[in-house]
Amino acid sequence: MRIGLLTGGGDVPGLNAVIRAVVKHGTSTYGHTIVGFRNGWRGVVDGDVQDLSRRDIRNVLAQGGTMLGTARFHPHSADGGLDAVRATLEAERIEALICVGGDGTMHAAHKVAETGVKIVGIPKTIDNDVWGTDQSIGFDTAVTIATEAVDRIHTTAESHNRVMIIEVMGRHAGWIAVQAGIAGGAEIVLTPEQPFDIDDIVKFLKHRHRAHASFSILVVAEGAVPAEGTAMEYTTQVGKFGEIIAGAVGERLKKEIEERTGFDTRVTVLGHVQRGGTPTATDRILGSRFGVAAVDALSEGKTSVMTALRGEEVVLVPMEELAGRTKPVPADLLRVASLLA
Repeated sequence: MRIGLLTGGGDVPGLNAVIRAVVKHGTSTYGHTIVGFRNGWRGVVDGDVQDLSRRDIRNVLAQGGTMLGTARFHPHSADGGLDAVRATLEAERIEALICVGGDGTMHAAHKVAETGVKIVGIPKTIDNDVWGTDQSIGFDTAVTIATEAVDRIHTTAESHNRVMIIEVMGRHAGWIAVQAGIAGGAEIVLTPEQPFDIDDIVKFLKHRHRAHASFSILVVAEGAVPAEGTAMEYTTQVGKFGEIIAGAVGERLKKEIEERTGFDTRVTVLGHVQRGGTPTATDRILGSRFGVAAVDALSEGKTSVMTALRGEEVVLVPMEELAGRTKPVPADLLRVASLLA
């Protein structure tokens, strides 16, 4: 079987582990031919291909990013995009596709699958908000990086008696903020799941700094917003492609806190640092497991599914169940973050 492989959306650590697993398992176990598409779905539409052999995936396991490149492009949203995908697959004699990506890439994969293409998806996103899987590739590395940042900022916050705001990624879900906040001992964690009240934040900070501390750490997800009817008016700031403008909510919180408390307040925006660099062992292992499972699925005739981690087991989830759904942080985890302030 000739299997096409692409990585779409934002890059995350662990993607090369997926590519390595697909190539090694596909060629050695089943005798498949693996063909990589450069730059995600854009490469499929443009016919930008690269044959992948065991020689190509040597020493890539510890590398961040993706050796195939990636792009935020969805063929079903472009004029003639789906027809161009089918034309490329026919020209390259591709019999099935493995698509690695977040919710946008999975949605595109489902649309392509509806045209009759055999597809298996693999979830990756540092936001960890792909529905149907307990964990996505890239999340563990992002949390590890964010936690280290919180640890480092703690020392400078205490030294200078400051309120330090750390803004992390998370447009629709606050997984990074919550887990890094808990692991790093942040005093306040703000997420999209629970709109905040600036008056409550100010009251907490004033009490803490009067009673027993001269500094505070606040971790905020980029998609966090104030609750309706509260004292702070703010609308999420987005760019021309719908992406959240990094630092917008962090800077607004800094302004509000300084004006209302008089405390010296600084902002650190982790931004793309969270998705770069060497993947953790957890992401290398998860990427490897998902790659093997995707090849097995196609070899067994299973299509229009996504690999998923449920507990300790890798399972297959029908793509049609993913449409329009994201995975929020559960209430009990949010509660832990608030109780340990």
